[in-house]
Formats: sequence, C-alpha cells, structure tokens
Amino acid sequence: MLLHINATTPLHSKSKFPFLFSLSFSTTSSSSSSRRAAAASMSYDKQLAAAKKAASVAARLCQKVQKSLLQSDVQSKSDKSPVTVADYGSQAIVSFILEKELASIPSLVAEEDSGDLRKEESRETLHRITELVNDTIAGDGTIDVSPLSDEDVLTAIDNGKSEGGPHGQHWVLDPIDGTKGFLRGDQYAIALALLDEGKVVLGVLACPNLPLTSIAGSNLNSSEDKAGCLFFAEVGAGTYMQSLDGSLPTKVHVSTTENPEEASFFESFEAAHSSHDLSSLIATKLGVKAPPVRIDSQAKYGALSRGDGAIYLRFPRRGYIEKIWDHAAGYIVVAEAGGVVTDAGGKPLDFSKGRYLDLDTGIIVTNEKLMPALLKAVRESIGEKASSL
Repeated sequence: MLLHINATTPLHSKSKFPFLFSLSFSTTSSSSSSRRAAAASMSYDKQLAAAKKAASVAARLCQKVQKSLLQSDVQSKSDKSPVTVADYGSQAIVSFILEKELASIPSLVAEEDSGDLRKEESRETLHRITELVNDTIAGDGTIDVSPLSDEDVLTAIDNGKSEGGPHGQHWVLDPIDGTKGFLRGDQYAIALALLDEGKVVLGVLACPNLPLTSIAGSNLNSSEDKAGCLFFAEVGAGTYMQSLDGSLPTKVHVSTTENPEEASFFESFEAAHSSHDLSSLIATKLGVKAPPVRIDSQAKYGALSRGDGAIYLRFPRRGYIEKIWDHAAGYIVVAEAGGVVTDAGGKPLDFSKGRYLDLDTGIIVTNEKLMPALLKAVRESIGEKASSL
C-alpha cells in the first residue's frame, strides 16, 4: 500500500570535486521558495500531459523489444556501452510526440544521435526501428499521423542534440535508462524531464518492469506482482504514480522513517556504476540493518518516491561524469514527493550547466529528517576511504 501524504518542497542544485566537502544542507532554502512562487505563476500542465503520453508510448515500444530481444539488436557506441534498437526507437517516439502535442520542435537534451544509424551497415537496423516506431504509434490509436519514413525517424532522433543550459526550456531524455537491466530483462526506465531557466519543473518516469506494489523486502521479479509504473511530478504539485495501462493516479510520498536503523537503501545493480564498498561503510555507520536493494535505472527514484526505501546512494567510479538525463526526471519525482537530493557535500544538484552534472563525489537521496545523519556518515566514510589510499 502507498502512503497518501502531502509532498513537501523540493530543493535545487550545484556541486564540486572528489573528497572536498562543504556540508551545506538545510531543510529550508530560498530556492525552494522561489520555485514555489514560480509554480504559482506558471502551469506546466500541457507539457506534463505531453510528457506522460510520450513516455508511455515509448515504454510500449521498449516492452515489445525486450520480449523479443535478440543478440543482434545490440549496437556498440564509442564508450562501448550497450545500445539497442529500443534506445533509438524510444527517443524517436518521445521526440515525435512532444513535437506533435506541443506544436513545436522540442529542444531535447538526449543520449542518442543518428550518427551510427546513418551508416550503410546500419540500414537494416534503421528500417527495423522505423517499423517499430510506426507499429507502436499505430497501436496507440490516439496519434493521427501518416507512417514515418526512415528520414523522419532520423530527424526525430537528432532533435536530441541540444546542449541545454540556464536559459529557455529544454527537455531532458534518457530513452532507456538502465540499458544493462533492459538487456537482462530486469529494471529500466524511460526518463523525461523539462528544464525551464535551468530548473527542473516536471519529470516523468515510465518503469515497465517495476511492480505496482512496494518492492521493500520482496522479489523484484515476482510474477505475482502486476508491473508497469508511471511516476510524474510537476513543480509545486507533488508526485503521483499510476499504472502504465492507465489507472487513476495516486499521490505518493517518500518514507517518513527517522531512525537510520529502520531505513533501507537502494544502490545501482552494477558495481561499476556505484561503489558498493563505500555504500556498505556508510550504511554501517548509520546502523542500517537491512541489506541493500540493488536495481538498475531511475526506477530507484520512483520506488523511493513512494516509500519503498529511505535512502539512495550513488558513488560512481573516479573520473565518471554524471549526465543530466540520468537524474533530472528522478530528481523532481523524489523532490516533489518530499525527498531531498544532493551531492555528497550536501549541495543540491545543478542541471543548468549543460549536458553534465558537476558533483562532489556522488549523489545521495533521502528524506529531510535522515539527511543530516546521512551526510555526516557520507563525509566520514569518504574521508576514511581517502586516507586508506
């Protein structure tokens, strides 16, 4: 069951460099007040409706591909991370629907571009993506459009070349967040957010494999639990969850746990994405008794927003630079549900610097009451790890 509690005010952001700490967390801030004031004077309801539709339709495409996943679907980017036809198809659908629903070409900061797909050896893959996109759009039944050509799909994908920044409105998309989880048949998310003057003002997380009921202490892959969650949040309006097939939305709230010993925490499934050793040391200092819940993607933010766990820790390997599309949607989903998202030094995340986040060591997420103790444990644990090198 979900807690139906009014959400509290979200915070905003900036950060720095490994092992340098400036503990600056407070439960109230002028940026929170300014965001509330801005929300009172501007509604993003139309953009949120478009984002929900785009993410939901993209999720259907991803579900189709995951069910029939073949090794030949896997591409390889220059950074060697796995990419599937679903990545490109999801981005094309989100871009196309945003353009159609909002009657303007979206400024989209996204993970993919069409470079590899334009190569001669990728022609068959492109045809398959176009077919998937058209089949998914036709199957939706609410989108009146002629079938898209290969070039239409390439153009839609390339709308994602925006660099973002502090001015104007920019959509931020990860077409499949948690690619390795997707390939394993596990958790992934379609993550879409909107920046306005550098601030995250709405976010949507479509999580096709996340159970509708709490995953606290349960088997994530239990066939008994109905899966497919859509989380969405708009600045000043709270966070809601509904099923991907369209149930009535339910307002959600982060865990109200005050005692660290009763808290459970999420971390990345892949050890390369977050230091499990450091997370374990922090949990020990806090007195956390429950084992970590390790799942892929921003589905962690969604689960935390509804109180499945109380803490999310992410400490990437040294030298890794976080991208804004890996956190923007999850950030506002948690923040509008009453949670707090900061870097390891206690500074809120700053999404106004372009495609990347400038962070102090990592990202930590919890509720307001646990944050001071968590920051203290993080500071001490990173200090100990640094001194042992």
